[in-house]
Amino acid sequence: MSSTDIRTAVSGRASFPDGPEAGLGALAAGLDALEAERPQRARFRQVLRTRVLPPVLGLVLVIGLWQLAHSLRLADPTKLPAPADVWHALTLLWGEGTLFSIIWTSLWRGVSGFVVAVAIGTPLGLLVARIGPVRAAIGPVLSGLQSLPSVAWVPAAVIWLGINNSAMYAVILLGATPSIANGLIAGVDQVPPLFLRAGRTLGAHGARGVRHVLLPAALPGYLAGLKQGWAFSWRSLMAAELIASSPDLGTGLGRYLENQREFSDMPGVLLGIILIFVVGVAIDLLFFSPLERRVLRSRGLLAAR
Repeated sequence: MSSTDIRTAVSGRASFPDGPEAGLGALAAGLDALEAERPQRARFRQVLRTRVLPPVLGLVLVIGLWQLAHSLRLADPTKLPAPADVWHALTLLWGEGTLFSIIWTSLWRGVSGFVVAVAIGTPLGLLVARIGPVRAAIGPVLSGLQSLPSVAWVPAAVIWLGINNSAMYAVILLGATPSIANGLIAGVDQVPPLFLRAGRTLGAHGARGVRHVLLPAALPGYLAGLKQGWAFSWRSLMAAELIASSPDLGTGLGRYLENQREFSDMPGVLLGIILIFVVGVAIDLLFFSPLERRVLRSRGLLAAR
């Protein structure tokens, strides 16, 4: 190497065309990127190991035990079909082109009814939580309604409204609204009074204080109420679809389950139960779990979960 090359390399101009400062900055940025990439890969492996692998292994275990029980003839094969028979029932629905329409009929009713229940239960929960006389009058009623089985509302809703979608939505609202309201009440009760006083000191009075102080502070309890409200919505809808039957209602998951029961088609019955379970869990995993993680992360509580 010539003396000119040595001087150029030492000065940094050959390695860093834009000057030594820019070159060092680019080098530092590259090192930071490498350091950031490792935790991301480690986090992906951790998520795969802690959240994906356990449910998959649990599912494989359940199917294996199910197949073992069928192979050992622990029950009548007409009452305990093999997993392959349930899979065959699923492929029949797929081949007929009715699988997604059945799921969508129930999913649309459940989600739209839940949204209306949120719109009713949220202001109702705020009123009960913040106004003493209202709590004394309505609080026990909400607790009683929450403990009442949703299926008990189906006969009354059919008599009141007929066998139509209105009866379905009425059962959903009566099942979900008390849970949402009670969840918000519990969240408001857990808000430290200091938060409210600090908000008033900063000018957050009335509706502004509810929006900027009370609701954000009560969000964990409110979110728990929303999750329970969705569970009640889904259960209420399945109860209504099982009991109420009309061509105008179409075929949802509950009606499909009841139809297979009438035909004594046990693989179809198990398929209906599995589809109801899968849809309910999917809504929780796709919507409520990410929302819950976001809330916990914003409060620095995610590491504790």
